[in-house]
Parts: sequence; C-alpha cells; structure tokens
Amino acid sequence: MQQKKRAAMLALAIMLGACTLGGCAALPNGKADPRDRFERFNRSIYKFNTALDHAVFRPVARTYRNVTPAPVRRSVGNFTSNLEYPQTIINNFLQAKFRDSAADTLRLLVNTTVGIGGLFDPATRMGLERHDEDFGQTLGKWGMPSGPYLMLPFLGPSTVRDTFALLPDEYTTGRAYINDPYVRWSLYAIGKVDERALLLDTDHVIDQAYDPYAFVRNAWLQQREYKVRDGDVPPENELLDDSGADTTPPPGGAPTPGSSPTPGSSPAPATKH
Repeated sequence: MQQKKRAAMLALAIMLGACTLGGCAALPNGKADPRDRFERFNRSIYKFNTALDHAVFRPVARTYRNVTPAPVRRSVGNFTSNLEYPQTIINNFLQAKFRDSAADTLRLLVNTTVGIGGLFDPATRMGLERHDEDFGQTLGKWGMPSGPYLMLPFLGPSTVRDTFALLPDEYTTGRAYINDPYVRWSLYAIGKVDERALLLDTDHVIDQAYDPYAFVRNAWLQQREYKVRDGDVPPENELLDDSGADTTPPPGGAPTPGSSPTPGSSPAPATKH
C-alpha cells in the first residue's frame, strides 16, 4: 500500500512539474543542489514558463474544460495518447521488454480498430495495461547518466540526457508522420491543452509550496529515477520537499499534506514493469 501511495505521489509530482507553475528567480537559501549546476539559468526559464502558463495555457485549459463535455475530453485524451503510443512500443523493445512491447502493440491495434482510431479505450477493459516509456528512459536503462537538471522553455523540466532524447521521441509518434503541418501541430496543441486541463485541480499543490521551483525539481528528478528503474528505487532515494525534508508517508499513515493527489483530480499513472 505504501508503495502505491509513493507511486501516486511521484506521478502527481511529474505532471505538476511539466506545467512549470509558480517560481522565483533567485536562490532562496543560497545553497546549490549538485544535480542543478545551472540553477540560476533554470530559475529564469522557470519564471518565463510560469508567466506564459498563467497568461495563456491555464486560461485556455480552463475554457476548454468549461465548454467541452467530459466524455469528449476523455475521447480527446484517448486519441492523442493512442497517436503517441508507438513511442512506448519501440522503447519497450529497445529496453528488451519484449513481452510488454508485444502487449502494447496489441493494445494499439485494438484501440485503433475497435476503439475507432483511439477515441475509445477498449484495450484497458480487455486487461491490456497501458505503459509509458520514452527514449530518455531507454538511455537510463542502459546506464547513461542523466546529467544536470535543465528547465526548458515551453517544455518544462528535463535533464541533459532527456533533452537529447526529445528528437528520437518525436519521430517515434504517429503524429510525426502526418504530412500536413497544420494538422500535425494542431494535434500536438490539442493534446497539450487536454493534459493541462487535467491538472487544473492540482495547481494549488505547487502554489502552496515554499519554493515551487525546488519542489518541482526534486519531485521531477525523483519521478524520472522511478520511471527509469521501473519503480525499483533504492531505499535512500526518497521524495524530498522543497526544503530537502523527506516527505514519504510513514507506514500506515496519511501522506504529507500537499504531496498526494486528490482522488479523481488527475489521471492514474501508467503501469510500469
């Protein structure tokens, strides 16, 4: 049960980190994190992303959620996820997870055909679990270090390794092979708006953090380690809050306030093996 709580907490943290909410430009405690050698630069990018999110992405996501019925939003999420699912299949294969790769191939075929182009998700009802893999995880699987933490304009948290992996990831999605650039980038934008709308109810978690930048960084790095290791995280590799304190819930106890998702406020994390 505690492992499930930790997985849910880490999943929420990475989704929040991807939105890059809140932020400050200076080093608040004057201490450098060894994983974040570019911290001053990263904080400036974080501040830019925050302003852009508050001015554009958050209002658009709110409007989208208010005017679009929930079943339609669910179908949009299914469709964009299905369009990008070849990325998971290929990276499962590259990580020698051949059984997962075969199961994910079947999942893609079922949802593309029976699910009418991915608008519906009959594969899940058939017991075919959804996985989540990318080329950054593949490189980490085979021992490539993550390198320093990076905050990318528009895209949010990353590392040197995961930034390098962005291009291969883009070319392993179905969207990359749509010839019409207007259709291709429209689908990308729709997918990002849908993702942002799913996170609206969790904005307050970042907003209430003492140092939102540090909270996002620590949580995102922990989640990446969790995903690269398929959940097999060393005992000492605990989730840290923005002050560096361990926020892992005690056995049988309730999670630390602000560190776990509200039921129904965000999509369940993809299953990892």
